Amino acid sequence: MRNGTVITEFILLGFPVIQGLQTPLFIAILFIYILTLTGNGLIIAIVWAVPRLQIPMYFFLCNLSFLEIWYTTTVIPKLLETFVVARTVICISCCLLQAFFHFFLGTTEFLILTIMSFDRYLAICKPLRYPTIMTSKLCLQLALSSWVVGFTTVFCQMMLVIQLPFCGNNVINHFYCDVGPILKAACIDNSILELLGVLATVLVIPGSLLFNMISYIYILFTILRIPSATGRQKAFSTCASHLTVVSLLYGAVLFMYLRPTAHSSFKINKVVSVLNTILTPLLNPFIYTIRNKEVKGALRKAMTCPKTGHAK
Repeated sequence: MRNGTVITEFILLGFPVIQGLQTPLFIAILFIYILTLTGNGLIIAIVWAVPRLQIPMYFFLCNLSFLEIWYTTTVIPKLLETFVVARTVICISCCLLQAFFHFFLGTTEFLILTIMSFDRYLAICKPLRYPTIMTSKLCLQLALSSWVVGFTTVFCQMMLVIQLPFCGNNVINHFYCDVGPILKAACIDNSILELLGVLATVLVIPGSLLFNMISYIYILFTILRIPSATGRQKAFSTCASHLTVVSLLYGAVLFMYLRPTAHSSFKINKVVSVLNTILTPLLNPFIYTIRNKEVKGALRKAMTCPKTGHAK
């Protein structure tokens, strides 16, 4: 047990080194947030409005878009506050709640992307059996299992964290409530909790990455065996968007967690965290639609329909 003043709140530092740029950054991040909500919301609306898009690939994409909406909403409002308030304070309960949702949604995102790679593997490597394997029931079960596993993994750990007494330094050098600084503020030894966190991280991140890599190795070999160049291009285009998102997400996470401690910089980690929590959710709708003729066609149709109706 450590002696010290009992903590009732945490202070989020945000980005203290950018004095004088608070207003432009506030406007830029608010604009990004609005674009993220609009883009991901538009994907969900289009998929549910267009019957031919109601297939497994777009069902999982809707899950990802729904997740991204709440993932950014968990972090960005408090980040915006750090630009307009000199001292950003958050109560312990609110901080723990933010940390829970941030890591719950982050864990679920890895699982959903893994399921999407499995879907692409079946569609490209097992095209004849794909309709009988990837049924509506299996899609629902896979999506639901990713949410349940993500929730359970983080909830069990957070139930232990909320029982910790906190004292000492209450300053969190981040723009959201990260678990690491929270555990450092605990008055008692929490090495077991840290070990559980490392174990969960190893199971989720490298485990899902391995599954994604195996899926895409099979996909790549299958595509290379397609005789026609047009067929190869068409097959690759169906998974290129997903591969781009996977590369962005895992690249940022591996950069943060697998670098040697001696060469790591928390300032750099904060910048990379911006990529994960702000830019990737913004880019996802554009990445998935820019190379997708079906979604672009549905978007054009949705935009021209009101004009046609007005003309009539």
